[in-house]
Amino acid sequence: MAVAPPAWAIATSEINPARIEAAEQNPSDWLTYHGGYKSYHYSGLDQINANNVKNLEVAWIHMPGRSTRGLQTMPLVADGVLYYSGSYSRVYALDGATGKMIWSYFPQLDEELVAMQTHSPYNRGVALGDGKVFVATVDGHLIALDMKTGKEVWNTRLVDSKKLTVGFTGAPLVVKDTVLIGSQGGEWTSRGPLFGVDIKTGKKKWEFLTVADTEEAKATWGNESWRTGGGGAWMPGTYDPETNTIWWGTANPAPLYDWSGADWQKSGPRPGTNLYTTSVIALDPDTGKLKFYHQELPHDAWDFDSAVGEFLMIDRDGRKLVVHPNKGGFVFVYDRADAKVQNVWRIAKNINFVKDIDPKTGDLVGRRDLTLGKASEPLCPAIAGGVSWNSGAYSPKTGLWYKIAQEWCMDVDVIKTTPITEPMAQLNIGANFKLVPPPDGPARGHLDARDPVTGAKKWEVNFDEPPLASVLATAGNLVFVPDSRGVLRAYNAETGQELWSHFNGVGHNGGIISYSAGGKQYIAVPAGWGGMVADEFPALFGEPFTSMPKDAGALVVFTLKQQ
Repeated sequence: MAVAPPAWAIATSEINPARIEAAEQNPSDWLTYHGGYKSYHYSGLDQINANNVKNLEVAWIHMPGRSTRGLQTMPLVADGVLYYSGSYSRVYALDGATGKMIWSYFPQLDEELVAMQTHSPYNRGVALGDGKVFVATVDGHLIALDMKTGKEVWNTRLVDSKKLTVGFTGAPLVVKDTVLIGSQGGEWTSRGPLFGVDIKTGKKKWEFLTVADTEEAKATWGNESWRTGGGGAWMPGTYDPETNTIWWGTANPAPLYDWSGADWQKSGPRPGTNLYTTSVIALDPDTGKLKFYHQELPHDAWDFDSAVGEFLMIDRDGRKLVVHPNKGGFVFVYDRADAKVQNVWRIAKNINFVKDIDPKTGDLVGRRDLTLGKASEPLCPAIAGGVSWNSGAYSPKTGLWYKIAQEWCMDVDVIKTTPITEPMAQLNIGANFKLVPPPDGPARGHLDARDPVTGAKKWEVNFDEPPLASVLATAGNLVFVPDSRGVLRAYNAETGQELWSHFNGVGHNGGIISYSAGGKQYIAVPAGWGGMVADEFPALFGEPFTSMPKDAGALVVFTLKQQ
């Protein structure tokens, strides 16, 4: 259902592959989830800068309504028009300068099915290309909308959500003439597909199963456990145009927790390394064929998956590298040619699921595999991870990567489960757990400014609770952090000094971007609290999270005061 645009709707230019590849060179727009294929989450605009950020004020606000479990989207902007999605995959096109609505689109969802899901009804964003806006739904559809009118162009069901229960919560990614979208999965008994869909017709071009797509991969799942293996590819990755390669992260296997202990290669619910879960995979975007991969945690028994969609493309000393954070609290640095490990460093301080990861090979050192029953000491980090799906930001101006890390652990009691697939797939976790503070102090978060390749730290800012939204860096020597309490903060990118803040009224759990419209720079941030990790905050931190609403959301947009 679309609301027709008014006569003053803004004209838009074609968004073709060349324009998306050059996205970082035109900071007036924000064309992809990660701001561009380099995944920098960086704006080259500097009208708002460290000297005048104190003059930032609210320019306009848009209320999407029905913001069940908050607002987790990453807005996009093209030619002065802002596009964003809300809960239930509702999409809005707004005038970027005034916030006036151009059109809106509310898909007709299977509400009964949506109510059965654990990871819904939030939506984390849209994609742009070929004159269309693409949005995926929690009941398994990928939909193309006319960019100017919001009317449906095509609507393709990719996942049988009535059977598998899961659908899509992540944002799509456009690569040339293909729209990529990854399914939820993880703790569900599916095989986590990543889909490639024709941008013009909506016809499925290919499907890659993150669980046992190849015979080699099937052999890593004992007792045919690949049939209910989980997986998923729920956050958007990125694309390397130089090698025509998609980089994508995959989710954890099911059940999350395994009672086999050190005998995990031969016994337990899913014996073996469980390819291609908790891996970084590199695919041909035209065929979906696997080029190469690296499994960051073979036989992930802790829910520290690799689905984080952040793949920083860094060139250094003649080397072409990819930097990718893993939920376990480690950061992997790869060669872009073949995903060979170049370095591994830790960003979270409280880690005990392994003693270490070899920085030269990526091999796990001193695994802590759980057995049936209550673990003798808390597992660190907690299930919410040493990092989460929200993205950091890299500034090519400072050479620093600004990334949120999380310090918390959990008491865990591993239990035996049996996969349930009929009549509908059911959640398969394999443990009861409770988040607790880590050994070195209270549960908390920190924003680190680091060299993304070596991990060398320049400065750190601590937060009483981990921020759960993404970070933005700008050419104005600023780093913006939307925090969990609802305060948007701006820091000096060189020193970490806080320069400005504004309370948006409710916690942040989505993205943040900068763009230009009518010659003015804007900062746009979704405010709205909810989701799987946010649900743990009241028990761990108390107020303001105990009473914070989980059904409210607003897109808040800032610009400089008129002087």
